Amino acid sequence: MSAHVDGAATPAELLRRRVAGDPSNPFVTFYDDATGERVELSARTFDNWVAKTANFLVDGLGAEPGSRVVLVLPPHWQTAVWLLACWSAGLVAEPVDPEAVSGRDGAEPIGSSGPYILAAAQEVLDDVVADEAAEEIVGLSLHALGGPLADCPPGVTDYADEVRTYGDRFAPGPEVTPDAPALSVTKDTLSGADLVDAARRAVEKHELDARDRLLVDVPFTTLDGVLMGLLAPLASGASVIIQRNFDKAALDRRLTVEHVTVVAGPPGPNHASGSPYRLA
Repeated sequence: MSAHVDGAATPAELLRRRVAGDPSNPFVTFYDDATGERVELSARTFDNWVAKTANFLVDGLGAEPGSRVVLVLPPHWQTAVWLLACWSAGLVAEPVDPEAVSGRDGAEPIGSSGPYILAAAQEVLDDVVADEAAEEIVGLSLHALGGPLADCPPGVTDYADEVRTYGDRFAPGPEVTPDAPALSVTKDTLSGADLVDAARRAVEKHELDARDRLLVDVPFTTLDGVLMGLLAPLASGASVIIQRNFDKAALDRRLTVEHVTVVAGPPGPNHASGSPYRLA
């Protein structure tokens, strides 16, 4: 039996309920400590990006329910957008750590099985552009203001250039069901219903609610990373602060400025395991 959080059966339904109930308050805040970048998105703005990206995947790249999408992306708000866009369209997302492919040479497939659409950060495009299993390759600049790629290799689609032309409403087809595969991580494949169930358990385990602000420094390449960095905040009504290139010197001030209540990943009582802990 499919599990539900507040009546939702899929991650996309969790997002729809969040937009309906709390569209304007911050949902995702993103920091890149290497560049000083800070971006904040409400649930409504995040949902618009998700819809545009889902439309881009389906109408622009021809993705169909069950298609695989390999995400060679760091912790970033756009990575969270791509995950929800894949799940909205019934696609199977497979996150891959960019550091695992950095300096790679050759055409060996990056994903666990192909063919697939490949979305990669600009920093690793040269390492993945020859991937023979990739039917389409999309490059993400990850610039603060959504700018285009500084250098777009031949055969690569520039996400920032393309996505803005697509509609900010997305309607999935009837083939997109809760029990369809949605995420491949650490050799496991989970359905949308599995993800909602895991989100519910994480919310209960960590006693999360809409008053919480989660600070995370975890990759999206594990189920725990996906849960704490996206799905548990989404399901509980909490907001999440995603960090990249984390600077330990910024931690104390960030905890105060962002009114953080739960931390996952950065140094703390459970830092060896990365398990989330609640601030006193």
